[in-house]
Amino acid sequence: MPTPLLRTVLPLITILLSLLLPGSATAGSYDDYFKAVRLDDPATIKELMQRGLSPNMVEADRNETAMIVALREDSMKVFNLLLDTPGIDINAQAANGDDALMIASYKGNVVAVKALLAKDVEVNRPGWTPLHYAAASGNMEIVDLLLDASAYIDAESPNGTTPLMMATRNGKDKTVELLLKEGADASLKNALGMTAADFAEKFEFKGIAAILLKHQQAFQK
Repeated sequence: MPTPLLRTVLPLITILLSLLLPGSATAGSYDDYFKAVRLDDPATIKELMQRGLSPNMVEADRNETAMIVALREDSMKVFNLLLDTPGIDINAQAANGDDALMIASYKGNVVAVKALLAKDVEVNRPGWTPLHYAAASGNMEIVDLLLDASAYIDAESPNGTTPLMMATRNGKDKTVELLLKEGADASLKNALGMTAADFAEKFEFKGIAAILLKHQQAFQK
């Protein structure tokens, strides 16, 4: 797995190589590429790729791939073009660890999540996962899709936060119920020693606190 330094350096190398290869586009074309991503202009993206730019181009500001930027900007025509382009890396991560499935999950983009899953995208990885992001946004359909794709329900972020904790701290009561129903462990603690119930109390989500208490009582019987 690439180190943080490599995740920062490799995107820059990708940009430089794409601009130096014979027949490649210019630096101005690189700017045009990401402008077209934001404007959801697949025709321009296709033309620029034919001139040498990679489908895995990385935007310098946030070190995000074109596919991740497309999902952030709801540029679904560009997303679909990139998804079907030979050589596309659908598992590529930005410098902060985000990937396409994580962004699609957080934004509640069911169509993109289904399309990525159909391409056998990675569902589980160390640290933050798509399920964390889906739980935080509370999209029940995406949570279901990820669990059906064998997403680890008790995945722990670098500080020990689980999807159940993310759903709790964002007040997503239905998502909390779903995760508990599917077997999420409410007894787990993060690096600060907080359980999901602690989050419910901290953010004064009384309904979620009641759900978690009821679950714990049933679990103890």
